[in-house]
Amino acid sequence: MNSVQGIRQYVDKMIQNSGPGMKILLMDQKTTAVVSSVYAQSEIMQKEVYLCDRLDNFKNRDQLRHLKCLTFLRPTDENIHLLCTELRMPLYGQYFLHWANIISKADVKRLAEADEHEVVREINEFFADYIPINPHSFITNIPHGPIFSEVDLMDDKTAHCVGMALMSFLLSVKKFPLIRYTDWSLPCQKLADKVQNLMNKESNLFDFPQRQGKPVLLILDRRDDCVTPLLNQWTYQAMVHELLTIKNHRVNLANAPDIPKDFQEVVLSPEHDTFFADNLYADFGTVGQSLRQLVERFQEKAKSHQKVESIEDMKNFIEHYPHFKQMSGTVSKHVAVVGELARLNEQHNLLEISELEQEISCHSNHSQNLQRLKQIVANPKVRDIDALRLVLLYSLRYETHSNNDIMGLVTKLKGRGTSEENIALVRSFLKFGGVKKRKSDLFGSDPVAVTKRFIKGLQGVENIYTQHTPWIKGIIEDTLKGRLKESQFPYFNYNGQRGQPATMDPNYRPPEVIVFILGGITYEEALAVHNINRTENRLCVVVAGTAMHNMKSFIEEIKDSFSRKQGGFDGI
Repeated sequence: MNSVQGIRQYVDKMIQNSGPGMKILLMDQKTTAVVSSVYAQSEIMQKEVYLCDRLDNFKNRDQLRHLKCLTFLRPTDENIHLLCTELRMPLYGQYFLHWANIISKADVKRLAEADEHEVVREINEFFADYIPINPHSFITNIPHGPIFSEVDLMDDKTAHCVGMALMSFLLSVKKFPLIRYTDWSLPCQKLADKVQNLMNKESNLFDFPQRQGKPVLLILDRRDDCVTPLLNQWTYQAMVHELLTIKNHRVNLANAPDIPKDFQEVVLSPEHDTFFADNLYADFGTVGQSLRQLVERFQEKAKSHQKVESIEDMKNFIEHYPHFKQMSGTVSKHVAVVGELARLNEQHNLLEISELEQEISCHSNHSQNLQRLKQIVANPKVRDIDALRLVLLYSLRYETHSNNDIMGLVTKLKGRGTSEENIALVRSFLKFGGVKKRKSDLFGSDPVAVTKRFIKGLQGVENIYTQHTPWIKGIIEDTLKGRLKESQFPYFNYNGQRGQPATMDPNYRPPEVIVFILGGITYEEALAVHNINRTENRLCVVVAGTAMHNMKSFIEEIKDSFSRKQGGFDGI
């Protein structure tokens, strides 16, 4: 179920099937993100791909009839139209067409009619309509409207697009799963129905042998856990995304002070950067130590290259120079990134803020937490986004507490000049994922959860900044052990009806689980899945969602789910 390997195999097959000779690869905006997530341009050039370009850049591309053209596109109306236009005036000698998802017969007919010069040699469906983040995580590669709304409905177009992306992943890893979903969530029910109908409709594509028991596709609702996307993160990949934002493996450092021009945008891809791959899940302190060791090794190599006195020294220098240059770039890049993270951490007092986040999320010391929170919100050095973050966490945790002071905290937010839009967000947030909406035991109030938390408290914690455990970790473990409650997460019948199939064992233990969260996932959840796979000593769980969230993007998702014109905050 390796999402990265699934995409790489498709790209390799695409190149190999066209035979020897120089090629150009044409993509659209979405498929460019897919390919760049698994291949560096220098790497793909070694496979005779002379140039990568966009299909919509027709006017700026030269006629090169000696080149073979590989296209890798999503089957949208716009792409079909652009490709038909190009086929009527082809710039290249041969065309090999590849689609990232299912293309309709009507669109194939349109392309055939446009191929007046008979330059098309092949047309294939390669199911790669998703962006791999890590081998065990991916996000859907589609534009969509709001997933949630005040009436709790997801529009048909969004459900279809998300369903198609999910199906492309299932086909790329050759899995035909049983479907389970969050029972209370209408969007989850709708997506489960859409995926099941798509699998039934394209049943011939799913005709591959199942070597073991069927995997489970578990569709969850983001609103069951609104805590995880709000928290500051302290492992490398997650911290970079929270403070700087990773988009298509790129990080923008243009706003960081004293950053050289060459490093104002850097690529952080575990597929092409061994230091990043080795430190993805390391805490920030460990990353700093590893970076120091890398710098020391680089300094040693730099000293050895300074002594070029003989022909043999020159040969050694030329032989090792590419590796030396690559190492130099890696060192400079990560020094820039880690330096900016350290600056933001110190400037915005993130350690103190994160400590309180963890206390609110993991412990129930209301009076102590409220007192500390009021002090932090009143501190002018604290960023507005961090003050809002803490108030949202407090509101979610103590929404039903008899002595909560949500109104008082909102007043303090107003006093520090927080925008009316963000003030209104406190109410929207509770409507989105508060106790009246979610059905999860998010803060562990049942006796079993209380006992686990008590034992964990006796054992102590290794790091006060990483005490929180995402809600989905327990859900995944229960699924693998056959303990997930069917009343809360029912199976979806093959005939499209709700409820448990009569032949299903209620204690069924799936060999593999694909968790899909409507509303997006986080790097903390990806880390939890990584740890489960490491415990199982195999890649048996994949987590995916409609987006990879940090706090800012999650807040935007909530704002999009509600009317912007709902007035000021006037109580819960």
